[in-house]
Amino acid sequence: MSIWTRPIELDALNALTRNTIAAQIGIRFTEIGPDFLRATMPVDARTHQPFGLLHGGASVVLAETLGSIAGHCAIRDGGNAVVGIEVNANHLRGVSDGEVTGTARPVHVGRTTQVWEIRIEDMQQHLVCLSRLTLSVLNQVPKPR
Repeated sequence: MSIWTRPIELDALNALTRNTIAAQIGIRFTEIGPDFLRATMPVDARTHQPFGLLHGGASVVLAETLGSIAGHCAIRDGGNAVVGIEVNANHLRGVSDGEVTGTARPVHVGRTTQVWEIRIEDMQQHLVCLSRLTLSVLNQVPKPR
């Protein structure tokens, strides 16, 4: 059984990231499963830290992008939007090139909060970063500035 409560298509998800940090660093949604959302991110000059490795902040952007979009698509009980209220990341392995793949899966999908685990792996499926994102479910959609 699927956790998704809203329509979810890859083209639409990728369109949501236009003109955002996710687009600037090359994040692309690649797979939707019944209980997960997956995206890739290049490891190149856009995502490197000064010593040529994947920047931990770029990993956090991938994790928060995946978890927030997944959370939005899994809202129930009358919620209209989600916002991140806490993100944590353990950087476990360095990556200098190629791409990484993040997979978001729910830990808790409640009426007022959600918790998502995001696993980021390199091209050999080695765990690079393990992240947890807590979202607050809002009844009203925040207005853009």
